[in-house]
Amino acid sequence: MINLWNPIHVSVPVDLLTAFLLGIVHGITPDEHTWPITFAYAVGAYSTWRGMRAGFLFSAAFTLQRALASELAWAGLSRFIERPGFEIIVYFVVGTVMVISAWMIASGKAAPHLHIGHNSGSHDSDLHDPRWWLPLLHGFIAGWGMGAFAAILYGVLAPAMPDAMLGFAPGLAFGLGTMVTQIAIGGLVGAWAARARLAPEQLRQIALASAARTLAWGGAGLVLVGALNLLVPKWAGLHWNTGLHIHNLHTIDLPMIILITVIFVAGVGGFVRDARATARRIARPA
Repeated sequence: MINLWNPIHVSVPVDLLTAFLLGIVHGITPDEHTWPITFAYAVGAYSTWRGMRAGFLFSAAFTLQRALASELAWAGLSRFIERPGFEIIVYFVVGTVMVISAWMIASGKAAPHLHIGHNSGSHDSDLHDPRWWLPLLHGFIAGWGMGAFAAILYGVLAPAMPDAMLGFAPGLAFGLGTMVTQIAIGGLVGAWAARARLAPEQLRQIALASAARTLAWGGAGLVLVGALNLLVPKWAGLHWNTGLHIHNLHTIDLPMIILITVIFVAGVGGFVRDARATARRIARPA
């Protein structure tokens, strides 16, 4: 029987199936290294197909990273990943790249303060679609973050592989499981954004503004978490148990709170606000 909460080595096929199922759970459950980024690029794509592509690109690079780290774990070379200081570095790097990406989308403007959609055709129309390789970059960097899933991969499943030729396999299987759900989530978010009854250019501006806000505030939040881990570790380590035996949902911590706030306030809330404001302006008699 497969135990996703506390897996043990059974056999190579069962171990790989376990890794794949864990990847599916990882893609579904909230995670500060994945959800804000996937949401941002999917909403910025403002279509089902492009949202799915954003989810695929992010998770493809994530899969490559997990396969590489899994091979390192099999060879006993992954101890640096497990050090507390390494996770802090990941927070800073991921957060900084998110802020830079927001700046790129916003053409150098202060992305958190954009109010796109209120005056279509104004100076805000020079927002740039994200470069196609940005989700790839994010996926590879974010994959280095540690957590319960990574601990299982690097501490249980990868070392159980019989030889170096299969050392990467648990990470690959885990990444593919994550890919399945990230593609689905990206498509759903893109389809949701596309439902706004607006002209194509107005929808584009609002979607890109939402993406920029999500990346900017999410990135700033991750940098804040990294700083708190350095300066006030007790605050950064605050968490509340939920009693759920599901990784990523068994506790609520500071990164989780930041994640939820950014996605539902800066991302979803900002998109809905701007879309409604634009619709009211269009409906207003000249």
